[in-house]
Amino acid sequence: MKSLDYPPKPQPGDRVAVVSPSAGLPALFPHVYELGLRRLREEFGLEPVEYPTTRVMGADPRDRARDLTAAFADPSITAVLATVGGNDLITVTPHLDDEVLRANPKPYFGYSDNTNVLNHLYRLGIVAYHGGSVLVHLGRPGAPHPLTFDSLRAALFGSDWYELTPAPTWGDRPNAWTEPETLEYEPEMLPGEGWRWQGPERVVRGRTWGGCLEILHWLMATDRVPTAAELDGSVLVFETSQEMPSAQEVFRIVRNMGERGLLAAFPAIVVGRPKAWDFDRPLSVPERSAWGVAQREAVIRALTPYNPDAVVVFDVDLGHTDPQLIIPYGGEILVDAVDRRIAVRY
Repeated sequence: MKSLDYPPKPQPGDRVAVVSPSAGLPALFPHVYELGLRRLREEFGLEPVEYPTTRVMGADPRDRARDLTAAFADPSITAVLATVGGNDLITVTPHLDDEVLRANPKPYFGYSDNTNVLNHLYRLGIVAYHGGSVLVHLGRPGAPHPLTFDSLRAALFGSDWYELTPAPTWGDRPNAWTEPETLEYEPEMLPGEGWRWQGPERVVRGRTWGGCLEILHWLMATDRVPTAAELDGSVLVFETSQEMPSAQEVFRIVRNMGERGLLAAFPAIVVGRPKAWDFDRPLSVPERSAWGVAQREAVIRALTPYNPDAVVVFDVDLGHTDPQLIIPYGGEILVDAVDRRIAVRY
């Protein structure tokens, strides 16, 4: 298993970088962004520092990489938070200065398209953090979700083991950022049904790797993923985005991971609750439930020929649904199928 180091953590009162290496959506939704910045100051006691491309849509990938490298290089910055995801960060990471990143490791928080950066840091031997978007989670309408904020606080400031818990209610239907008045009330939530376990009753402890499944497919296509030998004994953690890939597409991506030899490396797999509603695809609650069933069946169907004895946990709140639990990327995780619990070390 690859050796990775946890970077030093910030303290309340510290300066933290707020960057947009993926999409500069703060330029389009400043009301959501400013709410996220205010909560970063008031709830966490951190001082956000913006960079030239933080509020710029369509910035050149080299400029975005320059900002991200500068955030790591600045000794007064103690953590780096992505504002949101997007769809072209794969063009940014080749322009990062790896020597600077290695010499100045810092906690990086992001998910979705930020899987590109998380994987990049992993390959440099730096533990990062899957989750914690300034717009989506810090800027959540109505009020911060207590599970998200408790997890984010522990990941930002702590280094101990943290017990993940199933959400009593969850949601995947966000309020519209195009309507500022929707920031006044919380999004729709549904009753939680707990996690779903598959496979043998055993305890697995290892390092995490994974991220947004669609981005992992891009990374495999560009040959930017670790080898099966480097991942041996690790725990695969993945989730799907608001683009809502079909069950068939999920099956194909997971199957391709098997053909690459990766699936056999993982004694346990943790799968995020799939997002099953989007403004372009407003599924009903029964349709969303059926979507989840089809997604789980697709994962098991793809996994079985390559690693039928893996412990698999479904519907963990770690991806594009609400709340979002922070997962250390390259950090330690405990998947206990005997007592049916999951813990991570931040």
